[in-house]
Amino acid sequence: MRGLLLVIGAMCALLVAYVMYLANDAGEFRTLADQHPDQCRRITGMPGSEDITLHPESRFAYISSDDRRGVINGNPTPGAIFRYDLSSASTTPLNLTPNADLQFRPHGISLFVGDDGRETLFVVNHPGESLFGAPEGENNEALHTIEVFDVVDNALMHRQTHASEWLISPNDVVGVDHDRFYVTNDHGAGPGLMRQLEDYLRLPWANVVYFDGDVFKEVGDGLSFANGINMSPDGTQLYVAEVSRNLVRIYQRNPGTGSLSLQQTIDVGFGADNIEIDPATGDLWIGGHPRLLTFLRHAADGSVDSPSQVVRIRQVGAGYQITTEFMDSGELISGASVGASDGRRLLIGSVFEDHIMDCSL
Repeated sequence: MRGLLLVIGAMCALLVAYVMYLANDAGEFRTLADQHPDQCRRITGMPGSEDITLHPESRFAYISSDDRRGVINGNPTPGAIFRYDLSSASTTPLNLTPNADLQFRPHGISLFVGDDGRETLFVVNHPGESLFGAPEGENNEALHTIEVFDVVDNALMHRQTHASEWLISPNDVVGVDHDRFYVTNDHGAGPGLMRQLEDYLRLPWANVVYFDGDVFKEVGDGLSFANGINMSPDGTQLYVAEVSRNLVRIYQRNPGTGSLSLQQTIDVGFGADNIEIDPATGDLWIGGHPRLLTFLRHAADGSVDSPSQVVRIRQVGAGYQITTEFMDSGELISGASVGASDGRRLLIGSVFEDHIMDCSL
């Protein structure tokens, strides 16, 4: 009996130690101090603005919006892609998908602009599964798709839908031309117990897949919750965020084949979510979660504030300099998932909030 009690005690001690390790690694014991640009304003009307991307030449921002609180509470509404004009005095965003139905549930987005000015918007869509993995309905349609739109004047013209068994749990996308793109799968397991184990044991089952214009193929594996993805302005490097490991991976990219080779790993010190690129400087702007477990509580209960952080990563010689540009306790915006900047303005979106922050730098 005594031996059994010792074994049980040892197992409990190991469990407590592992929980403390997870909490520490998730930033729960970090000391945070608010750090805001002098001028920030709330822009409402775009709930759940999980991803934001900027046009590399004009002053338009494209914003992915999905009211996830409404979905959780059983009151779903169609998602939307908005365009927000940074050069206009108006703060009213333009809905580019006013006729979308309930099957449009946008997540990560990417804008590709060709040399001729032609614009293509790639959108991760979850028509059959919620962001956090709870199956919805019992139809035979694809749970996840990549939707491809041509940007024409003040509208999005739907061009193509891509569905594949490789789209297990797509999170973000980056287009490399008008037809080809990379996608992160934040999990390797489908909804259920195995996905929960993948989360809490931080199992490296996530991956990166590439669509070469004809077929999907895996080009990167061994990732733990692969999240944001983006590409350097010259197309030679690919950046992938691992939110549960507080890392950004830098891959050398073969433009011809799409294959990737790991070049460097950066510890950013917080749960990096989406990655945006300043086209003029190549700087990385990353929004995310300095306290990941608090964010999970926020996801379950909107009354719980979740701190938000945005950093800028700049290459200096052979290394990288990380600078915090925005830190908030969650009062201004909770659960930030993206920070997009052109060097003059910083737009911050989140997974659940009913607004974005527009800050002057």
